[in-house]
Amino acid sequence: MSWGIELWDQFDNLEKHTQWGIDILEKYIKFVKERTEIELSYAKQLRNLAKKYQPKKNSKEEEEYRYTACKAFLSTLNEMNDYAGQHEVISENMTSHITVELARYVQELKQERKSYFHDGRKAQQHIEICWKQLESSKRRFERDCKEADRAQQYFEKMDADINVTKADVEKARQQAQVRHQMAEDSRADYLSILQKFNHEQHEYYHTHIPNIFQKIQEMEERRILRIGESMKTYAEVDRQVIPIIGKCLDEIVKAAESIDQKNDSQLVIEAYKSGFEPPGDIEFEDYTQPMKRTVSDNSLSNSRGEGKPELKFGGKSKGKLWPFIKKNKSPKQQKEPLSHRFNEFMTSKPKIHCFRSLKRGLSLKLGAAPEDFSNLPPEQRRKKLQQKVDELNKEIQKEMDQRDAITKMKDVYLKNPQMGDPASLDHKLTEVSQNIDKLRLEAQKFEAWLAEVEGRLPARSDQARRQSGMYEAQNPTTVNNCAQDRESPDGSYTEEQSQESEVKVLATDFDDEFDDEEPLPAIGTCKALYTFEGQNEGTISVVEGETLYVIEEDKGDGWTRIRRNEEEGYVPTSYVEVYLDKNAKGAKTYI
Repeated sequence: MSWGIELWDQFDNLEKHTQWGIDILEKYIKFVKERTEIELSYAKQLRNLAKKYQPKKNSKEEEEYRYTACKAFLSTLNEMNDYAGQHEVISENMTSHITVELARYVQELKQERKSYFHDGRKAQQHIEICWKQLESSKRRFERDCKEADRAQQYFEKMDADINVTKADVEKARQQAQVRHQMAEDSRADYLSILQKFNHEQHEYYHTHIPNIFQKIQEMEERRILRIGESMKTYAEVDRQVIPIIGKCLDEIVKAAESIDQKNDSQLVIEAYKSGFEPPGDIEFEDYTQPMKRTVSDNSLSNSRGEGKPELKFGGKSKGKLWPFIKKNKSPKQQKEPLSHRFNEFMTSKPKIHCFRSLKRGLSLKLGAAPEDFSNLPPEQRRKKLQQKVDELNKEIQKEMDQRDAITKMKDVYLKNPQMGDPASLDHKLTEVSQNIDKLRLEAQKFEAWLAEVEGRLPARSDQARRQSGMYEAQNPTTVNNCAQDRESPDGSYTEEQSQESEVKVLATDFDDEFDDEEPLPAIGTCKALYTFEGQNEGTISVVEGETLYVIEEDKGDGWTRIRRNEEEGYVPTSYVEVYLDKNAKGAKTYI
């Protein structure tokens, strides 16, 4: 059906309808544009979410991602990035294939519509002008006919009157003839204009308007078809990314299926295994005997009398055998039975044997780990040293590759001087060689430490045969060397062989020298401003409001040494308010 035939008289309604069609198209463009903004916002939020939960570089979180569950979670975060990228693709394709194209089409459609309705209005104005001309000629013909009729009646009246002269009659006759001639001319003109108007009107309603309306109809149908194609494109843009999104989801499922609980359990063992053996059985002490018991071979009281080294427990212990026992400081008991000394060992807090140990304890407390990882248990220390050796070997290989590349470049310059000066590479080659030497020395140092640790660790085949908690008496020298004390930041484990048995640790005169030294005098008092839990070696716990003695002021490292009865240790200076004796040398107050 044609609009030009069926809707020949609906020019104004068609104009309103086509404008409504353009409004619908613009509304759809706005809808797609808002959809693209939502996709971009969603993609941005997904990326931010994935970034938020990504492990931070060089942090503890990065080490946690060795576990398969954490690796699966990391894969999920990476796939979420790809998933977000597909939503960005949706936004980009909808913008380029729909929003931009339709916006350009709307502009063209508006111009085309304007042109068609301009032609229609022009045709309307032309037919209206023809109609006005027709009406004008019609009125003129009607007027001339009436004038001619009146002139004829006047002539007949004059001709019938005998009193009128012949000249007057002749004049009336001539006037009537003139009017008749004018009426005939008006009639001819009216007839001509009427024929012309009928022709124009026929052309208007059967040619011009149908052609214009036909073009408008085709324009409107193209608009409808175009919006339908855009809706198909809208769906296709989504459909195109579905396979990739499906792959992302498949990868997440694959990562989830790769989780191995047994492997994670093994990683926990590797991460926290100390390398020590569990303690052995405790010997039975018979209290049914008289109070003055016969001195036995393993008694503490006769160990010196028989020339054997004296057993030391409690505060003399450097390592800690029982990691789950609560550390409570108890006063020293001299020459107690073995059971009392053993109980003191079980509940005492280890002391620092020498100044080197004190320095190490403070450095660990302040966060500076030793270079040889001596603060770690043997197994963990071995792993760290092996990791460090591997890293150094990689750096050495990298430097050697760079040296080889520079050497080859120098050979090329020697063969082709126009390409460059060989002497310009000597400085770089020397610098790389020096770096290799430094790295090799560093690697040798860590390899020596690694060999030392591996030499102390028991072989796996011998572990079942070793007696936990026992040590050979023929190796007393391995426990009396203060320079080889190794202790973790919390005072828990060491890698020395002497730590395999707290019950059989041999005391030395060196330890007695420090145990018998006079305590430092108090140089003031302090009041605890906050509660502090001293969990690391060398620290002491305080309670808010508690008053204690100051025996060593802050040396600028943020720690103050205090005493409570016979218990000494360090607390953060900011946790206490210090009142130093003004007579003390260099006394200052740190808050």
